Amino acid sequence: MELIYNLVFTVFPYLCLTTFVVGHGYRYVTDRYNWNARSSEFLEKKSLFYGSVVFHGGIVLTFLGHAGGLLIPQKYFDLAGIDSQSHLAIAYGTGLAVGLAAFIGALLLLRRRLTDPRVQAAGTLNDTITLGGLVFVIGAGLYNVVFGHYNVLDTLAPWIRGIVTFTPQATLMREVPLSYKVHVLSALALLGFSPFSRLVHIWSVPIFYFIRRPIVFRRHPARPSGVSNMPYLKPSGKEG
Repeated sequence: MELIYNLVFTVFPYLCLTTFVVGHGYRYVTDRYNWNARSSEFLEKKSLFYGSVVFHGGIVLTFLGHAGGLLIPQKYFDLAGIDSQSHLAIAYGTGLAVGLAAFIGALLLLRRRLTDPRVQAAGTLNDTITLGGLVFVIGAGLYNVVFGHYNVLDTLAPWIRGIVTFTPQATLMREVPLSYKVHVLSALALLGFSPFSRLVHIWSVPIFYFIRRPIVFRRHPARPSGVSNMPYLKPSGKEG
């Protein structure tokens, strides 16, 4: 049993994270022309807009919530006046809102991928697997928020911090409920799969868009229709 826990909760996470880092770097160097989200907006735009906006808003906030809630030790929250019970209440309340948004958005995108004939014809099996994986991972997390209510601050959170700091403790996951284990392991598997999918565009978030300098497309006003582009010459005053 000890060997199994070490393989599942020590070897497997590092295998997925290594594939995530090395895979993205290798693909960026060798396959830069396909480094994109493979958008199908030109095929169908209306349902994509709603699903994409809801999903991306929810998943970004979900990621930030996981990072802040699990990677920051509870002692720092205690210093800020937030005890473990308040921490969990905040985590489950916000997690329900943003997780539900991400889940609904992912379902809308998957439904569009499976039912729209034009999008389906232009898509690939990889695209469907990616969206299906997102629905499963987010759905498992949402299940834990609604039905789990397990205190992760003493077990799962220290285990994640141990993975990040290269001090893994697989035994911390013994008491964690199965649904939480499924959520964590499926999320790691999706990270390991991401370099081989359209998820590579997570590195292309336009975070500098709002602070970039304006782009000047035309420095001079357009000439009226029919006017020559040759420089204007004044008349000499002589006729004939």
